[in-house]
Amino acid sequence: MKTIHSISLTAFLFAVSAGLASAQGIDAYFGMGTAQASAATLASNTFGDGTIYGGTRMGGAFGTYGGDFIFSKHFGVGAESSFRFSQGGYAGLKYRPVFYDFNGIWLPMGSDRRFVPEVQAGLGGVNLSFYYPQAYCDQFVGCSNSNQFLESSHHFQLHFGAGVRAYIRGGLYVRPQIDIHWVNNFYQFGSGLVPEYGAVIGYSFGHTK
Repeated sequence: MKTIHSISLTAFLFAVSAGLASAQGIDAYFGMGTAQASAATLASNTFGDGTIYGGTRMGGAFGTYGGDFIFSKHFGVGAESSFRFSQGGYAGLKYRPVFYDFNGIWLPMGSDRRFVPEVQAGLGGVNLSFYYPQAYCDQFVGCSNSNQFLESSHHFQLHFGAGVRAYIRGGLYVRPQIDIHWVNNFYQFGSGLVPEYGAVIGYSFGHTK
């Protein structure tokens, strides 16, 4: 997993370095949406106390951020990450998923229009971090809660995304989009196919329309 991540990052940085001088556009964006995965068939005695926990469905509010370099009218490369804003519950624990990917970008109608369809495809990984919820109470400060990090689970993923940039003013745009993550051996959930729906706000440096 770490080897694949390193190779992907190296390839992306090489492409960026090679194209900086000739890039027609440089984009940065952020936004929000949600990613969904069905619950796994799970019967877990997490704490060994006889309490059995079932599977958990992925959902909730996710944030997204990323950037890209457009080398020609139709092609570019980019990288992005999406993450759950708050920790979710999982078998008596807390968890937070983070998706990251490196993509080739195709703009089938070109990059110099007011409405720019965009297709992304690439690879990356998913990191699931698990936390143990703890509560503390004493006579001086009362009760408080905290989450102790336990461990992470890493998975390889393939990514496909599609959206349409709608330029508002100059290089400022909004882009509703749908992303599909195929996550290898995603046994913590009921399916390795994870759709993500959302929208981003971005800015294109070099957009001339």
